[in-house]
Amino acid sequence: MDYFPVFLKLTDQPCLVIGAGEIAARKIELLSRAGANITVIAREISDTVLSQEASHRLTLLEKSFVPEDLGEFRLVVSATDNAETNQLVAKTAAEKNIPVNVVDNPELCSFIFPAIIDRSPIIAAVSSGGAAPVLARLLRAKIETVIPPAYGHLASLADKFRDKVKLHFKQPAQRRIFWESILQGSIAELVFSGLIKEAELQLEKTLAEQKPDANFGEVYLIGAGPGAPDLLTFRALRLMQQADVVVYDRLVSPEILDLARRDSEKIYVGKQRHDHALPQESINILLADLAKAGKRVVRLKGGDPFIFGRGGEEIETLMQQGINFQVVPGITAASGCAAYAGIPLTHRDHAQSCTFVTGHLKDNTINLNWAQLAAPNQTIVIYMGLVGLEKICESLIAHGSPKDLPIAIVQQGTTVNQRVVTGTLATLPDKVVSRDIKPPTLIIIGTVVTLHDKLSWFKTRKLD
Repeated sequence: MDYFPVFLKLTDQPCLVIGAGEIAARKIELLSRAGANITVIAREISDTVLSQEASHRLTLLEKSFVPEDLGEFRLVVSATDNAETNQLVAKTAAEKNIPVNVVDNPELCSFIFPAIIDRSPIIAAVSSGGAAPVLARLLRAKIETVIPPAYGHLASLADKFRDKVKLHFKQPAQRRIFWESILQGSIAELVFSGLIKEAELQLEKTLAEQKPDANFGEVYLIGAGPGAPDLLTFRALRLMQQADVVVYDRLVSPEILDLARRDSEKIYVGKQRHDHALPQESINILLADLAKAGKRVVRLKGGDPFIFGRGGEEIETLMQQGINFQVVPGITAASGCAAYAGIPLTHRDHAQSCTFVTGHLKDNTINLNWAQLAAPNQTIVIYMGLVGLEKICESLIAHGSPKDLPIAIVQQGTTVNQRVVTGTLATLPDKVVSRDIKPPTLIIIGTVVTLHDKLSWFKTRKLD
């Protein structure tokens, strides 16, 4: 970050604005809304600033700026069109360790004005660090549409009941969970409808019904999808934002993990060939123990938790121990990677069925129904098949598949690092070796692969 976002309390604090034109007037308006005591220095005071004098209780000094003017001011804004004056203001403020903003001159600024969304007491701000202020304003406009003014009333309601909730729930985690349910449920809807008194009565009733020692622990089994963060579901994102602990595997990208609540505990339990950070049985117990300790636990798994994700085993343990849980499906790798590679899994002219199998080697063999997989007019999708690719191709040929049957391998599908290699059962193993393909990968077999060149739309490092 080029700038660290902070919110300054300027109520009754002395602030100085140098310049008194239209731009200065806009800065005066913002500072006044924050309750600042504003002094304006300018050789000429515009009519706009003069009109603000009474309403904003301005102190107007019609003079040139000199370094001695800074005095005990807590914040300084220079809004002049004189480069020498702006540089002098910035230099003097820096020497006195006073935060300074020189309008439209980021190099001279120690702070910048963001685009502000005011839903007091809720305040949101967007900044481009001075690089693209118009873009920041456009983003503010988008945010304005999803944060209605009633959110300010909702925050005021929370403030009114804050001490009561704190007295009722001794543990901070319990208070946080209670407020999350209140601020996203029916009470919030009453506030949004303008029924403030009804919302207060309902909040009083809900608080009285809550047991102070209630255990809110539960587990959210979430499919993280094939890799791209924006393929997460809305529900997945919402639950990730309220989790106390995130238990994740190796297929979860850093970009997706970064969407979880910032202060949540992150526990890695990833597995890869010959290297299991934690055995599956231990993962099952870990999830249960965390929930029994009152934690809200996100179990984040690549793809979909019920397709080669062992999610069923995990919720069996949770059910046995009476632990609440939710399952949030994700876009499985087969669907996501195929779509981003421009390979439809079914097509009227190519395949009327699709089969998902795992190509994981066990004792250097792959125990699959090869006769069924070698049947024509279908698509085969193989998870975890990179290491066993040569054996897969050999076995399909041995059971009747033609050597020139099209096959593709997709590396890191749906991400900017996606790579697609196409070939045939006879040629692909050598191509993969020469391209140095690394997991995670997905293999797609069938004549639908021939559509890749025609339908490929996601532009990355394509390898034929």
